[in-house]
Amino acid sequence: IHFLIVISTARAVARIKTSSAAGWNRSRSTLTKPFRSHGEPATPASLPGSATWLVSSHKLPNHRTLLRSAAGGGVRAASTFTVTPMGRSNSTVAAAFDDDEDDYELVDGSSAPGASRSSKSHREEWMVNLGRKNGADDAWLNEPRRAEWFTGAHPSQCPGVDAEGKVRSLPLPNLSSVTRKSAREYFDNSWTLYETMFGGLKGEEPFYRPPVHGLRHPQIFYYGHTACLYVNKLRVSGVLEKPVNAYFESIFEVGVDEMLWDDMHKNDMVWPMVSEVHEYRQQVYEAVVDAIENHPTLSDEGVTVNQDHPMWALFMGFEHERIHFETSSVLFRETPLHLVQTPENWPQLHPTAKRVSQSSNPKLGIDYPANPMVPVSGNNIDLGKPADFPSYGWDNEYGERKVDVPDFLASEHMVTNGEFWHFVADGGYRVKENWCDDGWAWRTHRNMKWPFFWESTGPAGSHEYNLRTIFEEVNMQWDWPVDVNYYEAKAFCNWKTKKEGSPTSQAYRILTEAEHHLMRPVEHDLSAARKDSSADKVMVTSGSEFAEGETGANLNLAYSSQNPVNFFPPSSSGHRDVTGNAWEWTEDHFNPLKSFEVHHVYDDFSTPCFDGKHSMIVGGSFMSTGDEASVFARFHFRPHFLQHSGFRLVASDDKAPATHLYPGNFAGQVAARDESAHEPESSTPESNNVYETDELLDMYLGLHFPTSGRKEGIESILPHSAAPVHGLRFPQRVAQLLCSLKPKHTNSRALDIGCGVGGMSFELTRTFDHVEAFDFSESFIKAAKRMKNKESIKFRIPIEADIHHEAEAVHEDGITEEMLAKVNFFTGDACELKNYVNHIGSFDAVVMSNLLCRLPDPVACLDAMPLVINKGGVVVLVTPFSWLEQFTPRGKWLGGYDDPVSGEPCHSKDKLREIMEANGFEKIHEEEMPVIIREHQRKYQYIISQATGWRKL
Repeated sequence: IHFLIVISTARAVARIKTSSAAGWNRSRSTLTKPFRSHGEPATPASLPGSATWLVSSHKLPNHRTLLRSAAGGGVRAASTFTVTPMGRSNSTVAAAFDDDEDDYELVDGSSAPGASRSSKSHREEWMVNLGRKNGADDAWLNEPRRAEWFTGAHPSQCPGVDAEGKVRSLPLPNLSSVTRKSAREYFDNSWTLYETMFGGLKGEEPFYRPPVHGLRHPQIFYYGHTACLYVNKLRVSGVLEKPVNAYFESIFEVGVDEMLWDDMHKNDMVWPMVSEVHEYRQQVYEAVVDAIENHPTLSDEGVTVNQDHPMWALFMGFEHERIHFETSSVLFRETPLHLVQTPENWPQLHPTAKRVSQSSNPKLGIDYPANPMVPVSGNNIDLGKPADFPSYGWDNEYGERKVDVPDFLASEHMVTNGEFWHFVADGGYRVKENWCDDGWAWRTHRNMKWPFFWESTGPAGSHEYNLRTIFEEVNMQWDWPVDVNYYEAKAFCNWKTKKEGSPTSQAYRILTEAEHHLMRPVEHDLSAARKDSSADKVMVTSGSEFAEGETGANLNLAYSSQNPVNFFPPSSSGHRDVTGNAWEWTEDHFNPLKSFEVHHVYDDFSTPCFDGKHSMIVGGSFMSTGDEASVFARFHFRPHFLQHSGFRLVASDDKAPATHLYPGNFAGQVAARDESAHEPESSTPESNNVYETDELLDMYLGLHFPTSGRKEGIESILPHSAAPVHGLRFPQRVAQLLCSLKPKHTNSRALDIGCGVGGMSFELTRTFDHVEAFDFSESFIKAAKRMKNKESIKFRIPIEADIHHEAEAVHEDGITEEMLAKVNFFTGDACELKNYVNHIGSFDAVVMSNLLCRLPDPVACLDAMPLVINKGGVVVLVTPFSWLEQFTPRGKWLGGYDDPVSGEPCHSKDKLREIMEANGFEKIHEEEMPVIIREHQRKYQYIISQATGWRKL
């Protein structure tokens, strides 16, 4: 008799250990309607009958206590029921689901038995990522990083390290002569800079906590993203042949555009553990190093790498990592201060950061310098990077455009914190007339009253502030450039025009891309760089040297903060910080130059943002390295987005020489809204537990002892023409298959992994002298032992709706007491098989039926097979490959997905063969094995599992 029920208990959920959370999606499904068949344990428990439990809005990962499905499909049940344990840690609101305590927060505010009084009353979805494996990652990450944190070169040995052990950026590589050594040095510099910065996240919480604005992924994504791109792009270019981790290279492949200021629906995902991504980064580092050192397209003598060269993708990876080095540093700067720490090898802040502010009411000429408008003579500007220029460039840099720039005035330096303070103190954020429509909508939505990186230190209205840097909070530096977005910059321009008037017939505005290039130092402008590549200063200047000389600038990580706007000499046009210190917002839409072409290795780098909703930024910031610091760089952000970015005032009598893809600029546009409908979340808890222990056992007793019910007059399948009786006796048929493959008899012992209630184990005794059998479920093992002792066990068989008939579980014909005595049942975990070797010994035969695709780590189990099987022995694996995220994290699936690069399907059976052959087995058999599972007398599930046999060589 075959039928199926559903069970979800408090203990089953409470004991979850989320060993790998990658890819668990944001659907409303949780643990509702999982189902279980042969060999898939669950631990039953009762819940307090009067408790009402919180319902989870996440799919939670499987652990050995969860119900495991044999066939992968939905089932019917009288009701479903799920719970979410509330975290106990005050510091991290950890989502660790302990084995020792069942701590829950009840809807009425009371606590379940065993609940800690420190449980949080508010729980956000992202917190499910915290506290896994008993908080092992959190303990590791809550201290300054040790040497093992660095998967590449340690900072003290990294190219670019200075005498004080601080790591800065190397010059941008010259691709006219790339050696293996030069490529490796730049790679190590890029990789270690990135990992040094991520060493500044304190504990696991900042890896998973979404940014306050919710507009980008949490940092765990960016920790894995740059490594992923190396692999995917090197595969596209043909340098690498296969994935490092195909699933990671899927979930970490695509980032998010910064999107809209009111789009808050990106971050409700459960991610891999930091330690898992750390391991992935180690593997990627080794793969990239191997490509640099051994791929035939590079040499020790040097080769030219151009856009057609396969290793263009390698340098694409370098510069992509440097983009995220900077953008992630902004996310660090937005992270709560208690969740960051300054890494040991991080470059120093600018020395002026340690000054004590003299006033909370900054005075012109005392706390910040005057900012006169300096005239610039008009001229023609030729934009675009030559196709043969010997450095890496993004697709939008290439092409050409001639722009006729009229005379204009530009402020000597960027607007300072001191200047902007007067706009804040004057109520500039509260006056709607200062803002464009979209800017006002953003300001009110965010309730912005001052710049984001200003930290209020006094009572409301006092306008006393400190300044947040990447890892520290320092005294306000009034003479540093203010960090604002495009909307804030334009609001200041409007306010200043109304307050003081403009020196020209047009209102104050901000810079354009073409005007910016007229203000660059002539020694390092576009014209000079086209004549001599070394005139692009970043091509020959490291971060440790960039601040030196008459054209010194705060670029390439010369410092790890901004600097006073009058610290460096002015350019030949009389303007300061035209390059470095902070990016400058422009009036231009991000746009393609004439003859723009995408590069086939990264065909969607720029084109999605040619939409009239992204503003060009120019000049680079203190965090800009590599290509970002090049004179040819062309980058962009949405107008509401925050970067290390400021602005300078511009005024002219002529129309701004800006490129707009659509009429007007951002001031007249209403940003497109995300029109996707979000399902309302139910707050109604599911009903209480209705699943008794007998109900849990019913299905397995009927499945494992199929002759049960005959003396009560109940047929396994309702008699009818063409009844699929061949799907009955599934456990017995699997055992018989194993015996038919004639394993070499060394000790005549067999192992049944995931034995359920023992039907298959007893069948194996017809051939073997001894059978060890284990299952994670204590209740199943107890039932198996009762069957071994020939105790009477009654169970219910579903007939129709609430109608059930009772039957007694009976053994198959021919199973004797002597055979029953051959089996030893114990509670165990298939994922911990390697740890049982000394206890259980070795075997001639091993069977694992309909369990593989319900394990949280199937590879761990498969890798232990060589340890328990004798030479010449046989392993039989039976599985429908019914991968489900609630049981097995996507990163652990053997297949069932498309390769993220090639698009080819990855099938589980192919990966299984690869693993088993690597473990020293040869495939000796394959067949399709059906199983019938009864829901009631007129409804059955029909599942076809793949059965394979493997002989140990």
